[in-house]
Amino acid sequence: MVLHKKKLLAAALWLVILAGCSQSPSIQRETAPSIQAEAVQAESMQDAAESERLGTQWGDDVDSEIITVDLSRTSDNPLQEMQISYADKNYQGRAVNSMSLLAGKVEFSVHTDNGKLPLYRDAGNYYLKGMAGQAYRLVYHNNSANTYEIVASVDGLNVLNGSAASRYDDGYVLRPNDDLVIEGFRKSQSAVASFIFSKPDNAYAANTSSGSIENTGVIGTVIYELYDPSKPKPRQPQAYPADKGYAKPPQ
Repeated sequence: MVLHKKKLLAAALWLVILAGCSQSPSIQRETAPSIQAEAVQAESMQDAAESERLGTQWGDDVDSEIITVDLSRTSDNPLQEMQISYADKNYQGRAVNSMSLLAGKVEFSVHTDNGKLPLYRDAGNYYLKGMAGQAYRLVYHNNSANTYEIVASVDGLNVLNGSAASRYDDGYVLRPNDDLVIEGFRKSQSAVASFIFSKPDNAYAANTSSGSIENTGVIGTVIYELYDPSKPKPRQPQAYPADKGYAKPPQ
């Protein structure tokens, strides 16, 4: 398998300590049909009306220094993908402080200048209530000793370069037992434009050739594991470990 060896970005940002919460357990296949029907119905009830829809506009210039590092993904396949819908809507469901990713190895939350915004969990989907004019930032906390790559998107745009988002894009490095705070769309190596909730017409995605107003109201995250250069690479599994170093005698 050909593995990615890419220039990834390590963010030097202010850190925030987060609290975690677990996702609901998976549903057994035998009960899926009836549960799935309920999930579809719940999702349609949570859809935002036109007047409630939000996007994210290009906001204030904020200092955010980064450095470029050369790391490789352990696999071409992401460990996990997730998305959250947001709007100026009173969502129903269980309010949680943070979202558990990778079975709790990574926690995700959304912060404003006044603290965390609650996330709402309903039928396996997650929702976020925002208000036009409110600045926010995406916060990832690594509870593990592993190094991860976070590929984040807002309104269908890559937060690093403003291009149409792809799960295979470059991302930020999330170090072991560390925090990553993404405050906005990157403008340069030293600054970002703040994420600010807005009406869809004012969203960055609606006013750039790379985006679409149809994609406003969604935040996405894809997570890859990275090789840590300070640690030895994991050994390849052996089909016949007892034969290692064994030479077949001549006939």
